[in-house]
Amino acid sequence: MSCTYRYPQQYPLTETFWTKKPDGEIKSLKEYQEYKDRVEYIEDRQNKTAVLRLLNVTENDEKEYRFRLITATEGQRWTGDPGIQLKVSALQVQAPQQVLEKETVNLTCRTTCDLTDRLIWYKNGQALNFHSDILKLQSVPSDSGSYSCAVRGQEHLPSPAVSLSVMYSPRNTSVSISPSGEIVSGDSVTLNCSSDSNPPALNFNWFKEDETSSVGSGQSFIISSFNSSFSGRFYCEAQNKYGSQRSASVSLTVKGKSSESGDGKDASIRDCRDKDTKKPEEHEIQYASITIQNPATEDK
Repeated sequence: MSCTYRYPQQYPLTETFWTKKPDGEIKSLKEYQEYKDRVEYIEDRQNKTAVLRLLNVTENDEKEYRFRLITATEGQRWTGDPGIQLKVSALQVQAPQQVLEKETVNLTCRTTCDLTDRLIWYKNGQALNFHSDILKLQSVPSDSGSYSCAVRGQEHLPSPAVSLSVMYSPRNTSVSISPSGEIVSGDSVTLNCSSDSNPPALNFNWFKEDETSSVGSGQSFIISSFNSSFSGRFYCEAQNKYGSQRSASVSLTVKGKSSESGDGKDASIRDCRDKDTKKPEEHEIQYASITIQNPATEDK
């Protein structure tokens, strides 16, 4: 902010400073705690010009600022009226909270100023090589994260982060066996089902190949006393609200104890993954609008 000034030359000028619109005692901005280390005065008394430089501007700095002159003569002091009204521009980030995988989504950094080519986008605190006011994503799972924007030259004042979550159906569904290794008749065997999805799968069902209905549910399937009647191939199906996926099959066979007759076969695991997955079902997306207080601009 800057100004020019004139005053009666017969009065020796002893002090000048910037102040805010009087709300009581008139004193220099440098005497206010909230302006500590943020104010710089630049003055050219020969040309009678003065500049106020205000650093790390926030919305709280939006007010009227005035230049003050004090002379050596009692009663001869003046304050510019009207002063300079500082307007602080507010950045507003608009983005959906959730989006379905493969959907196009726009994140918008809004401002009341013309800053279209002066913006910087951040993901999880890391700057992106993108400077437009609209960040367009094709919504892959790796796009999930926290996004913010800032004005170039004010990178130390990024906006509060807005979270974006990409939703997708289960993938990489697999079965693990515990304990691993050969299974002896009478052993307890646990099959565990795992998958990657957002939101996490909550429904798990277990199937034995060549049987028409499920043999169990839950993320773990426990056979407390394994025997040859359980031998076969098992797989699980993980499901969330956007779809489901079945795992590869694992083959379980029993190795008989030495005192028993049996087929003497070892347990083995075989990958028979069904590549087909169900298409995501209809989804719901909730939108949020978040207002961000950020760098200032000045109305001269």
